[in-house]
Amino acid sequence: MALRRGATPLAIVVALCLIAATRTEAQLRVGFYSRICPKPELIVKQEVEKAVRANPGIAAGLLRLHFRDRFVRCCDGSVLIDSTWRSTAEKDTLPDKSLRGFEVIDRAKRRLEAVCRGKVSCADILAFAARDSVVHKGFYQVPAGRRNVRISRAADVIDLPPPAFNLSPLTPFFTKKGLSQDDMITLSAAQLKRRCPLRSNSVVPMDSPSPFTFDTSYYRNLLVNRGLFTSDQTLTSTWATAAKVRQLAGNPMLFQRKFAAAMVKMGKIGVLTGRKGEIRRYCRRTN
Repeated sequence: MALRRGATPLAIVVALCLIAATRTEAQLRVGFYSRICPKPELIVKQEVEKAVRANPGIAAGLLRLHFRDRFVRCCDGSVLIDSTWRSTAEKDTLPDKSLRGFEVIDRAKRRLEAVCRGKVSCADILAFAARDSVVHKGFYQVPAGRRNVRISRAADVIDLPPPAFNLSPLTPFFTKKGLSQDDMITLSAAQLKRRCPLRSNSVVPMDSPSPFTFDTSYYRNLLVNRGLFTSDQTLTSTWATAAKVRQLAGNPMLFQRKFAAAMVKMGKIGVLTGRKGEIRRYCRRTN
């Protein structure tokens, strides 16, 4: 099948992301902004805490926003870009209509631009915000230094696993991104809730009985066959994966450590660093 001029097959995008990950991982580091911008992580943390106090559900929204950015194209802030009259962005596709938390990133960015203009990337702000949405259950350090991509395309959103996936296609989806099956099981707990149906303000709890708490109830639900989607319950479909679910369900401290490590690993997927990409002045549009 012929490709339009300028179009890039998604498989090639994924391959480039993985190649970029091996080359740029060393350029990400904890404390990246220490000499160029005063306390950016504190500013992001303050905005997240303020938003969560007003609406506890926004914590899950920020976490999901971070996931979408990492799994579509690369870790580049593309999910934050608004559509224009010339192109439809990722956030305006059907699967992403329920994404939330954009305004929290906007507020943090405005404050950061006021104190250190053009220094802190939107991709890093999103990574900090996702971490801060669950820090009450354990702090972890986020390596920074990501830069932003200059494009957001609706067509790239097809690279996401549907809720009906079972273990066989779900595992390769994660491994092709450089994540292990163990990472997949650990990161699956981030699916705290989703908005449903579209064009509605109703919220369906996905993690009963503690929809606003980031804990191991996700795994406990799976052990009693209360996973909401096939892609959830399939984690108990083999002896090996069910054993990992039982381990995480019964050991909150282990879950917190493994989740932090998996989040850091996921945050290194195909990042842009150095002179690649840009530092946007506004997260919703390119410079």
